[in-house]
Amino acid sequence: MKRLLGVMSLLAAVGVAQAQSPKPQAAAPVPAAPAADASAPSAGGLTWTAPKDWEAQPARPMRAATYRIAPAKGDTEPAELAIFYFGAGQGGAVDANVKRWVGQFQKPDGTAVTDKEVRTRQEKLNGLAVTTVDVKGTYTGGGPMMGPSSPKPNARLLGAIVEGPEGPLFFKLTGGERTVGGAEKTFRKLVESVKQP
Repeated sequence: MKRLLGVMSLLAAVGVAQAQSPKPQAAAPVPAAPAADASAPSAGGLTWTAPKDWEAQPARPMRAATYRIAPAKGDTEPAELAIFYFGAGQGGAVDANVKRWVGQFQKPDGTAVTDKEVRTRQEKLNGLAVTTVDVKGTYTGGGPMMGPSSPKPNARLLGAIVEGPEGPLFFKLTGGERTVGGAEKTFRKLVESVKQP
């Protein structure tokens, strides 16, 4: 009996000691790292920032994105920015694409646009090789993959080919001269926003 009482006293003492001992403090929560912007458009291992006043269009074959730009005063149709991504090693050489885009334009008299009438530039933006092109004239269409198109006089194309880690992205803005001219600075900002996430 004495032994039983001794054991009970010992257990009671241990219980009191445990009740009086300080409880371990919970670790302070670690602040979460800021989440990547899941809404940022992306393709080919690159992201870009879309202008807020350009209207995103429904998905279309071979396009990473399409944006509609409202017509400027004096133009009757909206301009369009098409962003193409074909995959790694796809889409052709940069120079060949620039020549193809330029070849979609003619002078008002129907003759070919000359190199002197085309502005091209190679540069590095955010560590990426970028080639830009600017051409004006009569736009004869988007090429065989874009369907038939009637010639559009007083048109302009601003293009940029960004060489990304998973293949190039092709940014092609076409429309009336006034509308494309009004969108030129915004287009430049978009191109400058292209980067690896």
